[in-house]
Amino acid sequence: MKNLGMNDLRKSYIDFFGKEKGHTILKSFPLIPQNDESLLLINAGMAPLKQYFTGEKKIKNNRATSSQRCVRTGDIERVGKTERHGTYFEMLGNFSFGDYFKREAITWAYEFLTKKVEIDRNDLWVTVYLNDDEAYNIWKDEVGISPDRILRQDKDENFWELEVGPCGPCSEIYVDRGPDHAIDENDNAPGNDNSDRFLEIWNLVFTQFNKDIEGNYIPLAHPNIDTGMGLERIAMVVQQKDNIFEIDVMQDIISEIEKVSGVKYKENKKCDVSIRVIADHAKAMTFLVSDGIIPSNEKRGYVLRRLIRRAYRHGKLLGIKGEFLSQIVSEVIETYKVEYEELETNKDNIIKIITDEEERFQHTIDSGLERLNSLIDEMKKNGETVLDGSEAFKLYDTYGFPLDLTKEILNEENFDLDENKFSEEMENQRQLARNARKSDSGWSLDNIVTDGIDPTEFVGYDILKVEANILNIFDESENISSLNKGDKGIILSDRTSFYAQGGGQVADTGFIYNQGGKAKVTDVQKKNDVFFHSVEVVEGEIKTNQKYTFKVDQERRYDITRNHSATHLLDQALRDVLGDEITQAGSLVDENRLRFDFTYNESLTSEEKRKIEDIINKKIREQLPVVKQIVSFKKSQEMGAIGLFEDKYKENVRVVSIGDYSKELCGGCHVNNSSEVLIFKIVSESSVSAGVRRIEAITGKKVYELLQDQKQSLDEIAYNLNAKPNAIIQKIKSLEDELENQKEEIKRLKSSSHKDIYKDLGNNVESRDNMNLLIHKFENVSTDELRDYENRLKNDFENLVIVFASVINEKIIFTVTVDNSLTDKYDAGKIVREISQVAGGNGGGKKNFAQAGGKDISKVDEALEKAHELI
Repeated sequence: MKNLGMNDLRKSYIDFFGKEKGHTILKSFPLIPQNDESLLLINAGMAPLKQYFTGEKKIKNNRATSSQRCVRTGDIERVGKTERHGTYFEMLGNFSFGDYFKREAITWAYEFLTKKVEIDRNDLWVTVYLNDDEAYNIWKDEVGISPDRILRQDKDENFWELEVGPCGPCSEIYVDRGPDHAIDENDNAPGNDNSDRFLEIWNLVFTQFNKDIEGNYIPLAHPNIDTGMGLERIAMVVQQKDNIFEIDVMQDIISEIEKVSGVKYKENKKCDVSIRVIADHAKAMTFLVSDGIIPSNEKRGYVLRRLIRRAYRHGKLLGIKGEFLSQIVSEVIETYKVEYEELETNKDNIIKIITDEEERFQHTIDSGLERLNSLIDEMKKNGETVLDGSEAFKLYDTYGFPLDLTKEILNEENFDLDENKFSEEMENQRQLARNARKSDSGWSLDNIVTDGIDPTEFVGYDILKVEANILNIFDESENISSLNKGDKGIILSDRTSFYAQGGGQVADTGFIYNQGGKAKVTDVQKKNDVFFHSVEVVEGEIKTNQKYTFKVDQERRYDITRNHSATHLLDQALRDVLGDEITQAGSLVDENRLRFDFTYNESLTSEEKRKIEDIINKKIREQLPVVKQIVSFKKSQEMGAIGLFEDKYKENVRVVSIGDYSKELCGGCHVNNSSEVLIFKIVSESSVSAGVRRIEAITGKKVYELLQDQKQSLDEIAYNLNAKPNAIIQKIKSLEDELENQKEEIKRLKSSSHKDIYKDLGNNVESRDNMNLLIHKFENVSTDELRDYENRLKNDFENLVIVFASVINEKIIFTVTVDNSLTDKYDAGKIVREISQVAGGNGGGKKNFAQAGGKDISKVDEALEKAHELI
């Protein structure tokens, strides 16, 4: 068996399927699923490839291979305690989208394991689905595996399926690690999930049926292959290690944990668990942050927060004081950057985000742990085994101590928690919060019940002025009948022309009025298709059950639509320039600008930004029609419309098409022709978080205003340079040359001047007790100049001690230089520290040179006199 490092294994696998077997090599997708809201995180190699299996996307040769990074937290409590559980791992896979099938999948898997990795064929066992004679015969007759090492298993073990949709049998490959790894005498064949002897390393899934709603299995015309082999597991096998924490890539990470904690790995089982948890979680958190996830209290952010907090707590168990995760994460980056260069690029941001979270949790865990440990001691003393849920709630509410961490710590002590009581306390708190909101001086949509209120008819895509009835008025969440001048409130109507904030687009503003009163609309929100107009009455009175004119600020709306349509053009232009893997990660469209966040690991070059601008402005000049259609979701897919992740769509969706160039699902407001955007200009491109970039841009009159401002600035620069605007560059070049000449002249004059200074300094050197001493005060002489004087004087005098003080801008610089022959008697660091303290400063350095600062310039002479005394 070849003893390959993990990076070599990954490369060997990718080369085998990519170069030898003609698969398209795919780079690992980010851990955030793209266009797939069904998944929280990528947890399997095939997860990012669903659209290829369904045929929504095509790949040129219908076969692909990858090493996909994955995160699973379902067994997080088992991490560190078992040999093969980890939250972060890589899944090697080869896939066929209707191309090859069982014969190739089986024989190639066997070829890779026995030829490329050189695993002894006699150590391999396989399982197949009970009724899959085809797979059984390929393994037996074509590969040559002995029948007694081919196990037929039932549907629960060797058949992959969901409720409906594509499904099929599996064939799993096991490696026999030898009887030394057996857990007991019955551990003599695959099939025991707890077996340490027989390790499943590869699962081949043969997707050959489509299961309908009635439970019928209909053969697929073009069956697929989906395989997965854990990279860490196969590394553990070929490197003949006991567990995934001892493979080559983990050694440096664990060494760093040993260094930080002072605890040696494999000397204490309990400490080993903590070291493994920190090593595993450090990998997971590094990649999660690199892919654009930040800690929060929900969804992906909570997964990250939980990993950081678990790792930090296990650091406390090892006796580590204060923050330490940045050091471990730095080692993870160093280890994995060979394959994932973006980790090095994102390093500063990764460390900052993790350190910030670690700092926040530090205060939580110290006080919370102290209280929980006290409760556990009381339980032990009283012979109790279940912690009162009220106490767990106090830990959560008072100390911010997470419930899952409380449960985990209790579990380690073989204690349970009364979760029902915890939930009851949590609900009581929510009720108190709801009651508090009722007396709040402000209002909230949460406080307004929409049951029984008909949806508002929105006519504002094309009509900006409409007559409508006011149905309800709310003030501080109370339903009232009117608002007077100066009052603020919320208005509900039967119809409206005002767009409610959503899909990245801000709400419209404008006025609601009739002869009796006028209100300014400052914001519009939407809940259950009911529009809430936030208003301030500026004239008269606004009443319910009366007709009013709802008029949107037309110019502002037009500016917003320009920016929104430009956002769609930008989305497509980014794909054209940077690649189809670009996905939206957020947007904001208002009347002044557009902001577009997208997944990408590098800053854009000037050339890339110029290309994007050129493409968009070309599409604007082409006067493309902008068509808005309501179609079924299925129809939108057939049209190739892109669905932006932040919108929630119903059965029928709105598709906005800009010619044949851009098609997106969108509920926002747009121009009718691309030419109405007028012009597009990027004003900034920056990083939002690891793996997420942000472009801010302007259109229309804002570009004109920018050009006017730039023209005015250019004219002012030209005036101050006494040059014409078109000759500014030549003028600057001329001034640079002139300045360089002046610098040379200054340098020459200084050198000439320094000759006299050197002469005066030399005359002031005192000779005493086999040493030469110079103490001198300067005005406005820089540190660099002081060092220059010191170096020159050291060449002229032996056994020299120099003390300089220079007063610059009401501050003092002290320097002390001691010849190397005198450092056993005089210490420059100690001398400079004592004399600077006389002038209210401090400093230090080496024995032969030291530097310090001082604040009180009136004490310079006293400080230098102190130097005389000391020396």
